[in-house]
Amino acid sequence: MSDPNENLSVALFGEIFMAEQLARIRLGRALPKGMEISHFSLLNHLARTSGERSPAQLAKTFHVTRGAMSNTLSKLERAGHIHVRPDWDDARRKFVSISPAGRNACESAIQAVAPIVADVVEAIGADKVRAALPVLRAVRVRLDADDMVSSPPDTGLAEK
Repeated sequence: MSDPNENLSVALFGEIFMAEQLARIRLGRALPKGMEISHFSLLNHLARTSGERSPAQLAKTFHVTRGAMSNTLSKLERAGHIHVRPDWDDARRKFVSISPAGRNACESAIQAVAPIVADVVEAIGADKVRAALPVLRAVRVRLDADDMVSSPPDTGLAEK
């Protein structure tokens, strides 16, 4: 006899994976020209946090390899969206901060995706979304705790 929780687990993760894929496609199409979801995610994080972060800290936050983060940071730096400076105390380290152009790009991206997100919330209903958030947050927290034991997977933050 099969475990009924196994079918529940498969259904839960199937829905999460499909929703994530569809969200990436819809939001990716809406982002300003040349901006990838990975760029937006990183700019949004930097815009919402204070101070500078090292590339290693950012890689850990996004659960990607340092190489993947370095690739994304290089693209954002070339676009003028971030500043990367050396650590004056340890030349091997760098610090990353968002630039004014990066803040503007982030705000443009938010304005571009906001109607899509608002439409989804309206179609589902704000009460249902509020009810789903604690479950999704608990899944994220549990997976984040499990991931601290292993190395970060390739989550697609870096572009090919």
